[in-house]
Amino acid sequence: QVQLVESGGALVPAGGSLSLSCAASGTIFSINTMAWYRQAPGKQRELVATITNIGYPGYKNSVKGRFTISRDNAKNTVYLQMNSLKPEDTAVYYCNLRNGGEPYDEYWGQGTQVTVSS
Repeated sequence: QVQLVESGGALVPAGGSLSLSCAASGTIFSINTMAWYRQAPGKQRELVATITNIGYPGYKNSVKGRFTISRDNAKNTVYLQMNSLKPEDTAVYYCNLRNGGEPYDEYWGQGTQVTVSS
């Protein structure tokens, strides 16, 4: 069984920075995509950033230039460096793993709260 454990959520002032981590354990296939989603109160969960097993990233338009996703395959860990944070970035951030190629198994972390104060 695969488990994802996030860490790093906190309360930060607008303009500040924060780094999230997500460590995956269990059987992780060499072909996979890891991602960060977020869900603000009253809103649907949305994709923030993705990264393939070979390190190819993708970003939601509103975070481009501010957020950076990276991964350490040796540690099965994905990171999200968030700079120039805005109050609208406030949400619960979830780690996601799509394990394997098609069809893949999908896993979620428990979420970590990021609050940006104005």
